[in-house]
Amino acid sequence: MSSTSQTPEPAGNGLLSVLLIGPDEKRRKAVADALYGCPIGNVKEHTAYPADLDQLPRMLEQQFDVVIVDLDADPEYALEVVESIYACGSATVIVCSAQANLELAVRCMRAGAREFLTLPLNPATLADALARISIRTTASHPGRKTARKIFVFLGAKGGCGVTTVAANFGVALAQESGQPTLLIDLGLPLGDAALNLGMMTEYSTFNALENSARLDASFLSTLLARHSSGLSVLAAPSEFSPNQAPLESLDRLLAVARSAFDYVVVDAGSRMDLKDARFFDESSTLYLVTQVGVTELRNTNRMISQYFASRGPKLQVVVNRYTPQTLLFDDKQVEKALTRSIDWKVPDDYATARRTQNAATPLVMEDSSISRAIRRMARKACGLPEEDEKSQKAGLFGWARRGFSKMGSGADTSKDDSALGLDPDHAKS
Repeated sequence: MSSTSQTPEPAGNGLLSVLLIGPDEKRRKAVADALYGCPIGNVKEHTAYPADLDQLPRMLEQQFDVVIVDLDADPEYALEVVESIYACGSATVIVCSAQANLELAVRCMRAGAREFLTLPLNPATLADALARISIRTTASHPGRKTARKIFVFLGAKGGCGVTTVAANFGVALAQESGQPTLLIDLGLPLGDAALNLGMMTEYSTFNALENSARLDASFLSTLLARHSSGLSVLAAPSEFSPNQAPLESLDRLLAVARSAFDYVVVDAGSRMDLKDARFFDESSTLYLVTQVGVTELRNTNRMISQYFASRGPKLQVVVNRYTPQTLLFDDKQVEKALTRSIDWKVPDDYATARRTQNAATPLVMEDSSISRAIRRMARKACGLPEEDEKSQKAGLFGWARRGFSKMGSGADTSKDDSALGLDPDHAKS
């Protein structure tokens, strides 16, 4: 990949650094000329799209604040580049195109772009876009370079415990990573993730989906409840929804959630009707939750072979309520039935699960064999090393003390503006 580097005056504090990617020299020069009229820091140009998307993390090692991508040389591949840059989580993406149409703009938004600018560029329009990015960058966490990730929990059969695992995974992920984390409950029409966490919520996914046309980070923040662990929750509606939301609305919700949170956890219940939604694409990690039973193993086998065979390490098989001493099948037989190995085993501890559920307290807020298994999953998901048993127990009790000292039920239904890096007054407006 050939590249040229241009460096204006040395960047002062607070100035944005910019990476410009565009194979067409004339269009790239026009964008670069428009940039020189903006109050920015260093600018670097790449004269071609990366030949291999695996190169992108190396390209972004210089920690650019903004990446501007020219779409028109190869729109389909350029969109893949945009999505990969967005997944790295370190830069805001602006796209430029001479095609000023809504469909292309929506596709760019879904891929992770924050600004869509039409060519030829108006320098004032570009300056305004950079000013908006500068405000968002300052308001959020400019030093954080966490890659945004999506974790989808899907059950092989109703009653496998998907919601219990997903909700507690969300709490553990928020605590272990310390990064903004959102749990979205799509177990419609009877999702109960919030109830599992001891939370009463005013708004739900229904409010987000029925207003998808105007959904943005500020609006989303007004719909969220915040758990004392730091986890933000978009609950399922408490009443039956009259209509199923179109996939376009779900895709919009996911795009907005990804723009605001480092980690998004989706409780999809056992809804295979959502398999074409954006959050099921191969950039997400899918946790397929099952149990050791004939029906569950059969369903899991069919789902893996028909829909998820190509996902590789992005597919994680979770055997819930695992009790090896009482199983009719050993691990080898189970793995043969699944056509792949078991990634996670969540033990069966009925007494603890029932007690914490009745008390509306997350399992992971206290020490148990279940909580230790789910915390291992969360630490792996956010790239932390596995703790030994002694350290993990100490950490669990520490989290439990902090959680219960804040609220007896572990719930806090205040709106989560701070996790989005938003001004609460702005969110209300």
